Amino acid sequence: MAKIIDGRKIAKEINESLKAKVEDFIKKHEITPKLAVVIAGEDPASLFYVKMIAKSCERASIGFEKYSLPSETTEEELLKLIDNLNKNKKVSGIIVQVPLPEHINQERIQESVDPSKDVDCFNPINMGRLALGKPEFLPCTPYAVYELMKRENIVVEGKHTVIVGRSNIVGRPMSLILLQKKQYANATLTICHSRTNDLSYFTRQADILIAAVGKPEIIKRDMVKEGVVIIDVGTNEVEGKLVGDVAYNEVLDKVSVITPVPGGVGPITNVMLMQNTLRAAGKLVN
Repeated sequence: MAKIIDGRKIAKEINESLKAKVEDFIKKHEITPKLAVVIAGEDPASLFYVKMIAKSCERASIGFEKYSLPSETTEEELLKLIDNLNKNKKVSGIIVQVPLPEHINQERIQESVDPSKDVDCFNPINMGRLALGKPEFLPCTPYAVYELMKRENIVVEGKHTVIVGRSNIVGRPMSLILLQKKQYANATLTICHSRTNDLSYFTRQADILIAAVGKPEIIKRDMVKEGVVIIDVGTNEVEGKLVGDVAYNEVLDKVSVITPVPGGVGPITNVMLMQNTLRAAGKLVN
């Protein structure tokens, strides 16, 4: 019978420990770690996500500031705001919510965030450090997957781990984390993507399958082997309901471990963002 991982329970456990650390930090340094979130425009999904971040900050006793800009904001205006936040010693971490308006160069904006405050780990310097195995921060969603596997004591070392998806947000950094020489890593990796021929050939070989391609229920029952561990990172809306990249009900009796959508990786992701914010705050006072 498959073990269904309760991401909400894990997130709550991590947050309880994190909140205690934050409160100790505040007592010791008389400074409250603070996350600044910049959003340009009125994208509904972005607005919803920012609300979720605000709630996560409140639960962890971390300060929160939102900077809402109109969609016609110029790139130079946005860069100036980020420069001010970089220099603001009361701000521990900075997130620039994407997508940005089309006239703004997203890469240039992400590169402008001080690497020591880049708690989303989008700055190329932080991605480079991760590639070298010396990360300042871990990107939040891959960090959530790693923490989940660690807490569930999923053996990763030497296992054939297939990642479906190569985005800079999940797939690519996930591969870098699992290649590191440490516990709950040291995986043997295959990365698949939209140009992979015969996807099922690779997914059927997976001991651990991480689905992060953003296509609803693309992973079917006949694409996985008996006893596989499935981590479903996908979040897709279909007919008003959230579904993952894996056909959950189809594969449930075939897998050993699986994360549901919703309620799997998602709840842990924002807690990892809070972890990064506390880490950034610690670097500011040292």
